[in-house]
Amino acid sequence: MTDQQAAPANLQSQESLSLGLAVVAFIIGALVALPVFQLQRVPISGDGSIGQYAAIAGAVVAVLAFIAGRYVVRDRGARIGVLDVIDVGALCLAHAIIALLSWTLLAVILERGFLGAEVYPLSTVLLAGAACAVTAYVSFLSATRMGLSLLALVLAAFLIQGVLASTLTASDPNWWKENLSALGMTDDLSAFAFNLTLIVAGVLVTALARAATRGIPNPNPRGTGRVRICLIIVGIFLGLVGVFPVDRFFAIHNTVASGMAVTFAIMVVMLHRWMPTMPRAFVMLGWLFVGVIVVLAVFFATGFYTLTAVELVAGILVFTWIILFIRNAAALEADATT
Repeated sequence: MTDQQAAPANLQSQESLSLGLAVVAFIIGALVALPVFQLQRVPISGDGSIGQYAAIAGAVVAVLAFIAGRYVVRDRGARIGVLDVIDVGALCLAHAIIALLSWTLLAVILERGFLGAEVYPLSTVLLAGAACAVTAYVSFLSATRMGLSLLALVLAAFLIQGVLASTLTASDPNWWKENLSALGMTDDLSAFAFNLTLIVAGVLVTALARAATRGIPNPNPRGTGRVRICLIIVGIFLGLVGVFPVDRFFAIHNTVASGMAVTFAIMVVMLHRWMPTMPRAFVMLGWLFVGVIVVLAVFFATGFYTLTAVELVAGILVFTWIILFIRNAAALEADATT
């Protein structure tokens, strides 16, 4: 059998496995829902709701399905290192949080569209099973087809949902008057979610740094290593921002946050020398992002912008650049392979 014939068969087997896993998840999710809800009417969202059940059960199913998917596509002859285990653990947690927040958000939206409505007992059981089935299907396929482009999408979805959930559940409604790091200063669930989002995102960035720079065609091999080191530093510093909240570790927090920005700027400025194969349009876009961040910093220094606005826009630009870098790296690797 040729490689072209083997690839579709492999994809078909993965699709069959994902469907089978979804059926199993549906049955288990529905059976567990029976004693949980005791065939009673339940609200759409909130405590004791179908939305809460779907979110919690979906998070558990996402972790198990992702682990199963990585086990199926594992390289049986490769040696598994500590970094590989950390990468898989971070991806498991990212998928779990994405499932948790996605089902919670969907339930809140539906609850506001059906004010005062309750879910009937049979519908509750079926919806509980369906939520588990969809989560298992998506997580398993994500694990089996995990590539650079999909990793970039997972990172983007994880960051957006994590930060959005923190802003919506913040105990202090005026947190934005201080700075973005104020979301992680309290002792409530919102602060825990914000700091955990930064820590896991940092691990994901370091994993992406190693994966994205591994197969890029580059006449300057030292340049590839330097870009990889810069991305790893950005990931480590991002995680440390979550480890050291600004209210308790002011000096460390600001040092790693500033170091992350400086490392990003150096990487963008030197990218055309370190990686000449990168598209010129992407290189110029990086210069534009750095220029915008500098202008916003000047606006903050002159009192025209708040610190929260500067941090929010700068964070969006930095992670947009990282995601675009990963996608460009995937394109260069695919072209080289072809």
